[in-house]
Amino acid sequence: MGKIIFIDVDGTLVDYEGRLPESAAEAIRRARGKGHRVYISTGRSKAEVYQNIWDIGLDGMIGGNGSYVEDHGHVVMHQLITADQARRIVDWLHGRGLEFYLESNNGLFASENFEEAGKAVMQEYSRRKGKPGADKLTVRQAFPDMIFGGELYRDDLNKVSYILRSYQDFLDTRREFPDMQNGTWGGAGETALFGDLGVKDITKANAIEKLLEHLGAKREDTVAFGDAKIDIPMLEYCAVGVAMGSGGEEIKSMADYITDDVDKDGLFKGFEHLGLI
Repeated sequence: MGKIIFIDVDGTLVDYEGRLPESAAEAIRRARGKGHRVYISTGRSKAEVYQNIWDIGLDGMIGGNGSYVEDHGHVVMHQLITADQARRIVDWLHGRGLEFYLESNNGLFASENFEEAGKAVMQEYSRRKGKPGADKLTVRQAFPDMIFGGELYRDDLNKVSYILRSYQDFLDTRREFPDMQNGTWGGAGETALFGDLGVKDITKANAIEKLLEHLGAKREDTVAFGDAKIDIPMLEYCAVGVAMGSGGEEIKSMADYITDDVDKDGLFKGFEHLGLI
């Protein structure tokens, strides 16, 4: 067995508009051709991993920031938010007037007013990434397969993301749900755009450990690529951690190597630098 490579999706494999550079796909194909294994490791649930990503050729995925692990179609681990927790979350967010979407392998399920409330937030998220046309982005463009009007009391959830009106919404939600993994995304601290709730103590690093046990593989053969704070445990755990040039300062300061931006062939250049292709 060669190296085992873990690649974050948004901001690492694809840009923040979901565009996949051909050089990134080529790097993965060539690495697998040399006997390396390649897994995506993402906050996305399986329903958000669209066919163009699978078409690259992958050995499997880690999803929901570590709640789901799949190897060649075999589910190695899947830890779900309980039905009781899901109901409490939905009721709490409704009571606070916070719009949200539920993330499961069966789809993304939007709250009643998420399409309208999420528009300005997703435009700001895209604007911060310096993408042209951010002011015209719609929720349906950002989440092409999102389900509107679906059942919100569910037992198949990996994660829940909710729009922050202020950082206090996150602090209050964290206080309300100490039994959950609480985080934010779309910015650091007060600039965060979303809060999220997931299974307690779930991380990408924990998921990688479970996958290595399943494969009978060694930690010293692992390589990770990421761009965001949530990827830091993954880069710390793996033998070699690579940050994207377009990534945040926190992850770049702890990485073993910094490659170029995602849309400047950063993944290909990183694979090349490490001798993976």
